[in-house]
Amino acid sequence: MSLVKLTIKGISYSQTQNGAYALILNEVDGERKLPIVIGAFEAQSIAIALEKEIKPPRPLTHDLFKSFADRFDIVVKQVIIHKLVDGVFYSSIICERDKIEEIIDARTSDAIALALRFNAPIFTYKNILDKAGIYLNNPTELENSNEDDDGVLSTPETFGLDSEGKEPSGGYSKLSLSELHAQLESAVQDEDYEKAARIRDEISKRES
Repeated sequence: MSLVKLTIKGISYSQTQNGAYALILNEVDGERKLPIVIGAFEAQSIAIALEKEIKPPRPLTHDLFKSFADRFDIVVKQVIIHKLVDGVFYSSIICERDKIEEIIDARTSDAIALALRFNAPIFTYKNILDKAGIYLNNPTELENSNEDDDGVLSTPETFGLDSEGKEPSGGYSKLSLSELHAQLESAVQDEDYEKAARIRDEISKRES
């Protein structure tokens, strides 16, 4: 299976669920977006790594892992989002020490937070992007909205969920597929990527 390189487009705050965020990954050689629901702590950690000039007074958990790895000459080579099951993304961190490569299982949000700190590339498989990627109706819209880094939240206000792909209470299980597709299109137009990710995950579960 071929790998597709991803970049981080930004983080959007959930309009529907307190403490939840959508991490927006962008296909490097295409226009598809891969939104992933993450918790507030991970959103904050990723945002701080993206902002570069923001340095917390004490190390965050991912900063501690980076310091630990540096001390013992462990390098994160790349992160691969390798599986999507029931709306949950699974990732692997590819590490190297003394020219010996190891693969470590990780939550996608943690893996990406570490990839940023090691300047490691992020990949997914083409079949995952085919299944879960979302096309924007107007691809320039998100780029324009992020010119001033408005899409990246450096100081999340609340702390809540720490899981990925979980359906909110009163979710979409009662809707038909046609209704889900209509709501997905509406969510993408509104740039509500957290909602779009949840609807997409529900569609994926039914069509798999």
